[in-house]
Amino acid sequence: MKPRAVLTEILAVLLFILFMFPFYIVLIGAGKNTQEIINSPLSPPNGISVLLSNISTIINHENVRYPSSFLTSIIIVAGSVILIILTSSMAAWVLVRTKSKLSSGIFMMFVAAMVIPFQVIMFPLVQWFRMMGDFLHIPLLYTHRGLIFAYMGFGASLSIFLYHGFIKSIPYELEEAANIDGCSRAGTFFRIIFPLLSPISVTVMILNGLWIWNDYLLPLMILSIGKSVQTLPLAVMNFAGSYVKQWDLILTAALMAIIPVIIVYLFLQRYIIKGMTEGAIK
Repeated sequence: MKPRAVLTEILAVLLFILFMFPFYIVLIGAGKNTQEIINSPLSPPNGISVLLSNISTIINHENVRYPSSFLTSIIIVAGSVILIILTSSMAAWVLVRTKSKLSSGIFMMFVAAMVIPFQVIMFPLVQWFRMMGDFLHIPLLYTHRGLIFAYMGFGASLSIFLYHGFIKSIPYELEEAANIDGCSRAGTFFRIIFPLLSPISVTVMILNGLWIWNDYLLPLMILSIGKSVQTLPLAVMNFAGSYVKQWDLILTAALMAIIPVIIVYLFLQRYIIKGMTEGAIK
């Protein structure tokens, strides 16, 4: 092998070890108690009995409510991703097919919104949710609908950007043929365009799904810790107090939250590259 190829392989291995080290800490820490984690954080656990005990404690914990938190995370991820895919794909299609300065300006606003830090708007967001909830007489804070609505807004910018690049590769002649056959505008999108967006839709689903599943700050602002509705990241934080942190239960709960994401990602990760490259090349 050439020296450059050898250096590239060594660098890849070092980066792999660097990125996998936190997961290794979580994996071995879930099988130990807090004292063992503090005394020997890098040593492997002695069997799986402690891991099974930690899992049982988490599932039966009254304050954590892990099963309901797991279901809440699934509902929020599924609802948010479905709305993001539907609204972003329709918005991107209209922006691509409408050739005007206004549509170009709106698209650039979505692109610019991707660089705005969430920390800048998180406190005004909570106040706005409270005022809109009072105005509409529909509670938005501490509810599933409020968090799903927030994720739909924050996920729109990147999703529209991805859909915009992909839709430009779809021949306009397909839509003209559908119009000649008497298909309505909505029918053209859902019968002709939307099925062709499957590769990029899977990409949008995975990227937003991973982000929403692991997100902590936005659920903390909208739901708060200890409320009746909480996601898995908020449930994990119930084990961390001001003076005492139950590291064995924190790491076990984190591992239980990570495993479903890893399984989904392993099955669908090839669609991420496929969707993004097809939209970029064509």
